[in-house]
Amino acid sequence: MHTLQFDAATLRRYDRPGPRYTSYPTAPQFGPQFTEAMFREQAERSNNWPIPRRLSLYVHVPFCFSPCFYCGCNRIITRDQSRARPYLERLQREIAMLGPLFDRNREVVQVHLGGGTPNFMRPADLNALLQTAASHFRLSTSVERDFSIELDPRQVQAGDIAEYARLGFNRASLGVQDFDPQVQRAVNRIQSVAETLRVVDTCRAAGFRSVNVDLIYGLPRQTIGGFSRTLDTVLASRPDRVAVYSYAHLPAMFKAQRQIDDADLPSNEAKLGLLALAVEQLSEAGYRYIGMDHFALPDDDLAIAQVHGTLQRNFMGYTTHANCDLVGLGMSAISHVGGSFSQNARDLPGWQRAIDSGHLPVWRGRELHFDDVLRGEVIQQLMCQGHVDMPEIEARFAIDFPSYFAGALTQLRPLAADGLVTLTARSITATARGRLLLRVIAMCFDRYLDAAPLPASRPQFSRVI
Repeated sequence: MHTLQFDAATLRRYDRPGPRYTSYPTAPQFGPQFTEAMFREQAERSNNWPIPRRLSLYVHVPFCFSPCFYCGCNRIITRDQSRARPYLERLQREIAMLGPLFDRNREVVQVHLGGGTPNFMRPADLNALLQTAASHFRLSTSVERDFSIELDPRQVQAGDIAEYARLGFNRASLGVQDFDPQVQRAVNRIQSVAETLRVVDTCRAAGFRSVNVDLIYGLPRQTIGGFSRTLDTVLASRPDRVAVYSYAHLPAMFKAQRQIDDADLPSNEAKLGLLALAVEQLSEAGYRYIGMDHFALPDDDLAIAQVHGTLQRNFMGYTTHANCDLVGLGMSAISHVGGSFSQNARDLPGWQRAIDSGHLPVWRGRELHFDDVLRGEVIQQLMCQGHVDMPEIEARFAIDFPSYFAGALTQLRPLAADGLVTLTARSITATARGRLLLRVIAMCFDRYLDAAPLPASRPQFSRVI
């Protein structure tokens, strides 16, 4: 399940734009026809399911102190930390509106703060946020709960990590990208090794259960030698998880990326070499490949969840608790509640106006039909396990798999011929050669990809490699 075979020729041939499948249907299929009233109805229905799901809370903190030129996140650049307080106050009002929609016995087993830069907010503000959440939701007190926060190591102050631990956070994700000075200057993110490793060590000393480090390959001025040194430095600190993301250069979509000189970007061949290097060094260091761009140590909860079949992929990436409803808070946050996806207003004024008028800031979304749920489950199994058990799907959804998915199976056969998947009468399994191309395999089951393609000048998705 965890082995990889790096085949450059195959990866080169299949490198194409495709969804990351943090949801199915993907966000381009969300629309304004999904309303606040529909969200409320979905929440009520989800309470009445025979076995109501537990809950995850995602809180989006959009503020960053400075722009990183590679970034495609929804963020606001400011050094004025006083802006955190009015944002916090509205978050508290949003929580107060959402909490009563969900039965109190539905335990919140995950809280994740993403951004932006969540540690733009000071610990006292985060304490107020969690206190409000605890007064409107039943936050888990179990040692198994996941309370995680994304951190910019450059903005971590003395005593912060200890405060986060006191508030209940037990996971941290640190942005690094690359330690090479030339790369850091090219992307406007100057970050020292010392300040980064200090945060890793402090998290461990404070009792954090897991520390994740984010890297990116394909950045401007990146070289094999420089990236190898970055990997050596990171792996010497032995983080529990490492994410190695592909840089998606989409300057038409993300204004900050226009600061990057296209001539400084590595060629496609060089970028493939950077990925090969990361796979090699992480594998040699004992990390297991989870999927997409994630690696974890064998004793990390992410690897254990994959073995036990409880791994889940959603807008927080890979997570360890399956079968949770996801409630998004803050501008642009996405929810998966009952049989629906929905997204808050992406712009700060729009989100503020909704909260100030006493409304949930639902901007767009989608109610899921039978076919959406069925295909979403197949794609989820591929992305998390690299395997689909056809009889299990047939029993759960009362379908004949080969008949229902005749078109998808036809699309899979060339991939099987290329050694990316193994097809039997009972299963679909990604091979060691195919695991780096899970997105391509999953795309065979996506009925929306060819429904209304956009012009090449308006790409919807990043390339898979």
